[in-house]
Amino acid sequence: MLYDFTVPQFTKMLNNLSRILDKAALFAEEKKFEVEVLLQSRLAPNQFNLIKQVQIACDTAKLGASRLTGKEAPVHEDQEKTLPELKARIASVVAYLATFTEADFQGAEERKVTQPRWEGKYLHGKEFAIQHAIPNLYFHVTTAYSILRSNGVEVGKKDYLGEMPYQK
Repeated sequence: MLYDFTVPQFTKMLNNLSRILDKAALFAEEKKFEVEVLLQSRLAPNQFNLIKQVQIACDTAKLGASRLTGKEAPVHEDQEKTLPELKARIASVVAYLATFTEADFQGAEERKVTQPRWEGKYLHGKEFAIQHAIPNLYFHVTTAYSILRSNGVEVGKKDYLGEMPYQK
């Protein structure tokens, strides 16, 4: 079950973020300014810029899946400075997520998950997914979306939500 709530959703939201970044590039081109202006934008002086929001969204997805399954995650050095580099990072994480199957998540609900800044504390896998990984991914994707929207990029709810699996 944790597979269904993480990998497909992480993948969908990262792909949506990539498409939103495409709209940012088009907006910058149409308005005749360097897209790097948007990449350095932030919502508040003490908040991370767009580049860091994308990096953290990617890290949340890959490390979330990795910590739930014990599968080693790819390393990214946070060196991205351009839109193509950010899109490549997203694509790399989406490709990594595609390597997971439901079987990889066997026992994940009870696995003890920790990270360095938790100072020896842990969450069980189900708690980690529901209380940390999923909300953290949505927070950083939403913040990236909001940075672009506040700068005039024409993105809306459909861009954020992406394709829906409607039934007839």
